[in-house]
Amino acid sequence: MDLSFYKSFMSEEIRDEGRTQGRAEGILPVLEQRGITVPDKVRERITDCGDPEVLRQWLVRAVTATSAEEICAEK
Repeated sequence: MDLSFYKSFMSEEIRDEGRTQGRAEGILPVLEQRGITVPDKVRERITDCGDPEVLRQWLVRAVTATSAEEICAEK
């Protein structure tokens, strides 16, 4: 059986995209669980972000932020 697909550039790209989407989807439940309202503008910015490092930073901020806007604020 040919398993080369699992090591191909395309498969790596698909996995990276899935990880990025997973991080974006992880931020919103953290905020909701903390009782923080997420405006549509912020929700869209989070779900549209394709940078895994930025999403990681936002996820860390989501744990202590006092507002959804604070998560995406430039620091």
